[in-house]
Amino acid sequence: MQKNRAYYIIDFDSTFTQVEALDELARISLKDHPDRALIYQKIEDYTNLAMEGKMSFSESLAGRIKLLEASDQHLKKLIKHLRKKISKSFSRNEAFFKKHADDVLIVSGGFKEFIIPVVSPFHIKKKNIYANTFVTNADGDIIDYDHENPLSQEGGKVKLLQQLKLKGDLVGIGDGYSDFQLRESGLVDKFYAFTENISRQTIVERADHITPSFDEFLYVNDLPQSISYPKNRILCLVIGNVDEASIKLLKDDGLSIRHKTTFEDKYVKDVGMMLLADGEEISNEQLKNASKLKAVGYLGNSKGKVDADLATEMGIVVFDDAKHNPRNIDFIPKRMVNFMNSGATYLSSNFPNLQLPKIEKSHRLIHIHHNVPGIMAQINTAFAKHDVNIVGQFLMTNSKIGYAITDINAEYDKAIFKSLKKIEHTIKFRVLY
Repeated sequence: MQKNRAYYIIDFDSTFTQVEALDELARISLKDHPDRALIYQKIEDYTNLAMEGKMSFSESLAGRIKLLEASDQHLKKLIKHLRKKISKSFSRNEAFFKKHADDVLIVSGGFKEFIIPVVSPFHIKKKNIYANTFVTNADGDIIDYDHENPLSQEGGKVKLLQQLKLKGDLVGIGDGYSDFQLRESGLVDKFYAFTENISRQTIVERADHITPSFDEFLYVNDLPQSISYPKNRILCLVIGNVDEASIKLLKDDGLSIRHKTTFEDKYVKDVGMMLLADGEEISNEQLKNASKLKAVGYLGNSKGKVDADLATEMGIVVFDDAKHNPRNIDFIPKRMVNFMNSGATYLSSNFPNLQLPKIEKSHRLIHIHHNVPGIMAQINTAFAKHDVNIVGQFLMTNSKIGYAITDINAEYDKAIFKSLKKIEHTIKFRVLY
């Protein structure tokens, strides 16, 4: 049975980008205005009231435009700024947009003048970008907007999709009430509340699915993605008195954080990473039960607090700071993030030290094994049997384990995973990205 064509209806502000563009435009156009702080707040209030469904969109838009005092020159600065504020999970999945260029629609209450130049590098077609347009005077000052455009009106996204009459499976991705209205009206089959940048409770509780990143959306819909597993599904347990700056580094990388004063056994089977304050410890029993644990960061000397030998046997990388470096607030979390993103074990206290670049358009496989002769021959035999093309390969060993990273072409038979896991003396195997 042939599947229906899928269309992806994606919002722009606080979804494709991390920010609300009109709010940012106000900060640019009003930066020298004596009452700028008060006006900024009014504009943000208009934005939030509309996004939460507490004010009509048309009323909110008209109120914001009147306060902007913006021009073409301000728009140029805004575009430059927005290009640096694309949501991280969208940025790393450009390949998806290229492959689905005909299926992605940007539908926004924002304005084409800044949306088109920001999303066009992602292969999104101009004809698939639906947004408002400004009205300017001869001097290039923004004085109004096109009131006939359905997207400037209350329920504008609903009106637009009714006009488009798209046939197929439609899904909506956004953060605000106007995005949810598409689901409420029955015009999209599923609505995904996008919470990477902002989570609005009134929207989240009505969504079909909460997607903390675009990676999560691609994952649940079995679509090609740049990483093998969404980071928001990796639980990072933070134990003890840990500086908020350390936690922020992990949170900003998209990990799911639980900060507890002491270790709670209920998390042991699901935890993927741990960051421990100096003085905290994890027992051998807890470590043995943490089957998904990949990395431990310790903000001090972990000797006597984390059994490094057991961690090594289990394929768990430990990063600690035996010398109590003042920089360990960010130094240790950065090492953990780097390991999760590239497989680098540089400055680990128990693993062979390996530092390597990310290779584009490839998938990276990590194989941790006991250091016995012949393992690499078996790994490469498995690749050969599955006709997998190796782009790059790295191996480091110590007296106990071997740490092999293999970069392969993006197209491959996934049966290779089972073959690699079955190799004798394998400790852990995972697809990094």
